[in-house]
Amino acid sequence: MEKQNWKLIIGLGNPGSKYKDTYHNIGAEALARLAGKEGFKKPFSIWRGKPFEYAACGEKTFIRPTVFMNESGKAVAAAMKHFGASPEEILVIHDDSDIDAGNYKADIGRGSAGHNGVKSIIEHLGTENFWRLRIGVRGEKKGKAGDFVLKKISPADRDLLNKALSEIEIHYSE
Repeated sequence: MEKQNWKLIIGLGNPGSKYKDTYHNIGAEALARLAGKEGFKKPFSIWRGKPFEYAACGEKTFIRPTVFMNESGKAVAAAMKHFGASPEEILVIHDDSDIDAGNYKADIGRGSAGHNGVKSIIEHLGTENFWRLRIGVRGEKKGKAGDFVLKKISPADRDLLNKALSEIEIHYSE
């Protein structure tokens, strides 16, 4: 995929240490790595009353929702309104249980494929026409996504995901 000039880069995940290092938080992890690549050493800024945290660098703003995954649309819509972005100017990074761990795909204009965070975004924006970076989490875990996405990432899958995150860092940062 050709590099885009996104205004907002949004990493989905669940808030709180309970969900750290889970499959469902790989989008937030990728966001933190991209923001770090841009030179952010300090924590994201938290805005009282807003459902997101952010870090701004030039024309890019990195957004981390502070709400649970299933309410991601509320945070994305609020961030878009606050920063004056259109759906085509955002990149949403999230886990995808239909893609093997270690792989990722970027596209625009897709349905939710059962991902509740993406479903919430589509409902709040009223469109599917936004960019998505889908990071595969289907590794040694088998079965339905709901059976494993909230579990800690296994060591074998962690190796595959770290490889993908390193590639994403190189490809999606300036």
